[in-house]
Amino acid sequence: MVEKIFPFPKSNRLLKREDFARVYQSENFAADNVLVIRGIRNDLNTTRLGLAVSKKVGNAVVRNRWKRRIREAFRLVHAELPQGIDVVVRPKKGADCDFEAIHRSLPKLLARLDRKMPA
Repeated sequence: MVEKIFPFPKSNRLLKREDFARVYQSENFAADNVLVIRGIRNDLNTTRLGLAVSKKVGNAVVRNRWKRRIREAFRLVHAELPQGIDVVVRPKKGADCDFEAIHRSLPKLLARLDRKMPA
């Protein structure tokens, strides 16, 4: 039932290398003690998520746990987020993979990033 209320279709994901490169070329970022996000405005009416979880974070199990939890937090708050932004999210070095912390952090950082970016 929850899946139908808060879907996470491919249109809400960054999938192409060019999209990631465009986000990384921007100088817009926000960070706290859990996540670091970079973003750039897109010409769409939706916010799209890309993930960058490197091997420095841990083994495959740990990296996949981070990715699942970030995706789930994004999916749950997507309707409340500022629209028209492409973001790449990565864990902060040394942060714990706590879902509640990620769920609190993501909307705050996206709001801060939205205020920093030119319209």
